[in-house]
Amino acid sequence: MIKFLYVLSFVLVFSFNRTHAQNKPTVTVNKELQGFKSHKVSRKETLYGISKQYNVTEDEIKKYNTFLYSNTLNKGDKLQIPVFKEIEVANSKIYTVQPKETKWGIAYKFGISVKELEALNPNMGDMLKEGQEIHVPNIERTAEKTIDDNYGYYEVLPTEGFYRLKLKLGLEQSELEALNPGLKESGLKVGMVLKIPSSKSNGNTNEKPRPITDLSRKISDYKTKHIAVMLPFRLNRVDFDSISGTKNSIKTDRYLQASLDFHSGILMAVDSLKKLGVSLKVDVYDTKYEVSEVSKIIQSHDFKSVDAVIGPLTPGTYDKAASELRALNVPVISLIGTNLQLKDNEFQSLPSDDLLKTKLINYVKSDTKAANIIIISDSENMAVSNELKKEFPSAKQIYSRKNKEGRDSHFVTIDDIRAHLRQGKNIVFLETKNVGFISNVTSLLNSLMQNGNREENNPGIRIVLTTTNKNAAFDGDDINNNELSALHFTFASNSRMYNESDNNSFVKSYTKLYNITPNKRATRGFDLTMDVVLRLVTSDNMYESANESPLTEYVENKFGYKKKLSGGYYNDAVYLLKYQDLNIVEVKQ
Repeated sequence: MIKFLYVLSFVLVFSFNRTHAQNKPTVTVNKELQGFKSHKVSRKETLYGISKQYNVTEDEIKKYNTFLYSNTLNKGDKLQIPVFKEIEVANSKIYTVQPKETKWGIAYKFGISVKELEALNPNMGDMLKEGQEIHVPNIERTAEKTIDDNYGYYEVLPTEGFYRLKLKLGLEQSELEALNPGLKESGLKVGMVLKIPSSKSNGNTNEKPRPITDLSRKISDYKTKHIAVMLPFRLNRVDFDSISGTKNSIKTDRYLQASLDFHSGILMAVDSLKKLGVSLKVDVYDTKYEVSEVSKIIQSHDFKSVDAVIGPLTPGTYDKAASELRALNVPVISLIGTNLQLKDNEFQSLPSDDLLKTKLINYVKSDTKAANIIIISDSENMAVSNELKKEFPSAKQIYSRKNKEGRDSHFVTIDDIRAHLRQGKNIVFLETKNVGFISNVTSLLNSLMQNGNREENNPGIRIVLTTTNKNAAFDGDDINNNELSALHFTFASNSRMYNESDNNSFVKSYTKLYNITPNKRATRGFDLTMDVVLRLVTSDNMYESANESPLTEYVENKFGYKKKLSGGYYNDAVYLLKYQDLNIVEVKQ
């Protein structure tokens, strides 16, 4: 029987003086989950009575039957009753968290699971902080394992054997055993932390570009694949009594709008996959934008056969789904969200903001013709300006002028910029979210470039405008696209814009069906669904596909997953785009 640790820790003796903290251990009592018993609720049975019958707590029953958190117990309900045995756990001591240490690293260091570490420290929090004091097993210092910053640390999940780890991590059993002395004797155990090779860092400028792979030409598995889609339609709030009422519900509910957009793209992808001969079962669930609804969906449906889950759309519901499905090792793919604390079964499909910034900075660094760099920002983005100054020590910094009250006026003068321009190529970073400031700077830069190039005996001034955060302000109505185009405005993006002249089959089919061109959400729904399913029919699963690391591209999005040192998978496929002749084109590197 597969075992995994469910650690219930409560302090029996706790008293320590800060000066003698290491010498005052805390005794803990733990339980190990052996499996489950099934129980069908009879008339008049209570949760209290059932807990006494099986010698477990009510909270322990609720943990594995999460629908009980929001619903009462009813006759006919089928419960999973956890079966535990008590295990002996060593006493603990106080340990001070060192810089950059993680839960996985500390668990590895002291030879325990992350669950056991969390049980020793109920209030530890999700992320450790340098200097934080936590409880760890009271073992001799000589018995502590050494943490190597050149390696990552991985927690073994339920149902994972050496074969699954090979698919997910790309490591043979012999390689894992060589990295983890004692593993050969003990075998794999749920919750144990393994040392694994470190993956390449984000933004590695020496990394060779990967060729784009067309997975539709590599389909090898024609067995039916099963995916689930979770979106906050909130259909319980829609007025279906009249057409006007339904339209008004769609118009006023932004979550319903977003869900319908994504779903329309997903439906187009399902149709395209069918034409490729792919057999697909798709379950669509309405999360209602409620965390409790996500729990209810997972508890009341069999997700063991699901190959991948797309969504949910909102952070709280997404975290809940990813957390609950982790025990089943079901991959969960985010539709949105760039600041995710990725667990092992999570796939972040949108490149993070930090990754976009890193890719752009590395691109500028690789430009050997960029002799002069200027950073223009407002006070809200002073930290970004200073960060760029560290990356480019010789860069000149210019800040927005202030009014009499000391507030940003969001403008600079032509002389503020002229003093820092040089002959040849100048790269100007503009860091702001203010439309007026963008309009002011782009107008001045164009004027300076044109006037400078008209002067006699002047070899010419070239200016390329860029930013680390291409936000909505750059698309404002007051922004002159002719000026952006003249400045070859360059930025990093997680998607590109499809060109209507490309005669794309998805765009044509979507327009014909819905009588409107697809927006970014619909296109993303199509691209992501195509990618997930094609990965499933060309590899054993999502994990193996990520390990094989194919780079794929569809209408507006591309996907190339890499594994974090301790956690899930992130998409590092970033577009570098620029304005050219009033079009936005991809920068060829």
